[in-house]
Amino acid sequence: MNIIMLKVAIVEPLPLIRAGLEAMLRKISGYKIQFFDIPADNDWQEIVSHYLPDIIFVNPLLAGLVRDDSGRIGVRDYYCVALLTSPMDHSLLHGYDEHLSIQTSIDGLRNMLERLYQKKQEPEENEEEHQALTNREKEIVVGVVKGMTNKEIAEELFLSTHTVITHRRNIAKKLQIHSPSGLTIYAIMNKLVNLDEIAH
Repeated sequence: MNIIMLKVAIVEPLPLIRAGLEAMLRKISGYKIQFFDIPADNDWQEIVSHYLPDIIFVNPLLAGLVRDDSGRIGVRDYYCVALLTSPMDHSLLHGYDEHLSIQTSIDGLRNMLERLYQKKQEPEENEEEHQALTNREKEIVVGVVKGMTNKEIAEELFLSTHTVITHRRNIAKKLQIHSPSGLTIYAIMNKLVNLDEIAH
């Protein structure tokens, strides 16, 4: 039997619920899980972007959840599971990949992990679409093209400098463009900027 390695982050303010979920996950055979206990404060999304988990369990009542146009919670490369500690209108959960209640059994938790793992193994239907830039990445490209520093971009977009650098790495990886001049050509060709916006 192959052991599946997973990185899991838990964002939940109640220590008993965090510890209980972690204990249940440890009991599931076939998985080796590395846990990240993330404080449930306003900076949790920034911390999560540093650890790059495969799955994040998050209490949907916490502040800071931002859905993108498709209803997903932020721009991310991880699965987001709503950790329901009280009854909630399920129509509010459309941005999550799964949801888990405090009544969920170990078998239910195992089945959920298997579904998420299977999703991860499925090839993308449209690889080109997968490589498209997110709106945030486009904003960062525009900042680079305008001659802004990482710090200036971070201040304008209310991000940390570390997050801007991470986005720039992702942009370079997606586009295979590794220079500001290359990004300038890309931005002009894709109508992200006008010629008069470019720093001379």
